[in-house]
Amino acid sequence: MRLVHLYAATAAILLFGTPLLAQTTLPEMLQGAGKVADIKAGTYAIEPNHTQVTFSVSHFGISPYAGTFSEASGTLIVDPAKPAATKLDVTIPIASVQTTSSVLTGELKGADWFDAAQFPTATFKSTKVTPVGAGSVKVDGTLTLHGVTKPVSFRAKLFGAATNPMSKKASIGFLGQMVIHRADFGVSKYVPMVSDETVLVINAAFERQ
Repeated sequence: MRLVHLYAATAAILLFGTPLLAQTTLPEMLQGAGKVADIKAGTYAIEPNHTQVTFSVSHFGISPYAGTFSEASGTLIVDPAKPAATKLDVTIPIASVQTTSSVLTGELKGADWFDAAQFPTATFKSTKVTPVGAGSVKVDGTLTLHGVTKPVSFRAKLFGAATNPMSKKASIGFLGQMVIHRADFGVSKYVPMVSDETVLVINAAFERQ
């Protein structure tokens, strides 16, 4: 996707003499409200209606293709004064998978892909959280997918921390990114035509309990 943005920006400069990026805010450039100091220490629950995990793969090397998991549940224990003590536990129902093709969505739930009947959930449990900059952390943990558990890590950046005006609860949001190889988890259908390397983008929302 970054190459697509780069090509678009280059074309805009050549055609109009003005960088497209000067006129457009890319998703990764979006900024939320609040900062680390605004996080209230405590136990938070995932807010499922605003939490998404998007997976992207290379489709025949021609185009990227994405789908989304939702309906996540889990907890986050956090104290802004002790970021390394952060604990994260997440469960996502495999049957929540959605794509732009109803046929493919059905296939992904089947035995040739994620096999939602036999392996109904994917889980992540943190084992270590390391601050890597203002508002950013590296999260190490274990991912269980398709009945296989592997160590993984990802980077997460604080998106916002504020009181939700609707629920009136202290809320925080993070943007994370992880790269996995799906064949490591036994999901190898159509590799390498559909890439083994899979990018997971995590939009996570939490409310204090």
